[in-house]
Amino acid sequence: MPREMAGAAADGAFKAVLAVVFVAGAAPLGELLGVPVWLMAVSGVALLVGGAVGIGYLRSRPMSTYLKLMIGYDACWALAAAIGLLMAWRGSAAGGEVWMGYQVIAPLVFAAVLMAAKPARLPSQARRDTPA
Repeated sequence: MPREMAGAAADGAFKAVLAVVFVAGAAPLGELLGVPVWLMAVSGVALLVGGAVGIGYLRSRPMSTYLKLMIGYDACWALAAAIGLLMAWRGSAAGGEVWMGYQVIAPLVFAAVLMAAKPARLPSQARRDTPA
């Protein structure tokens, strides 16, 4: 398995593990972050969907698509975390909701874009397309 593919598989597995943590610990984590339990549970389900789709499409989508999606996802994750921390630092109770809201939307967008992406061309398909 190429290194990039292993990274994409690890990304999907991490989302799935985080999903289990969010659902199993929805009450204490929700209290810690100042968000409702239902938001923690919904974000866990969204992360599970994102992780499962990521793993499921691993061999059928180009690695370049995965890399672009993972970079965008993680960059926006860092931005949402920074905004949430800034809001909390400034006294707003909505910082956790911003961060967890991202955890609901982003994995579903990731999954939808990945599912809509063009399938990867296998080397055997490229040979068939080449005139002899």
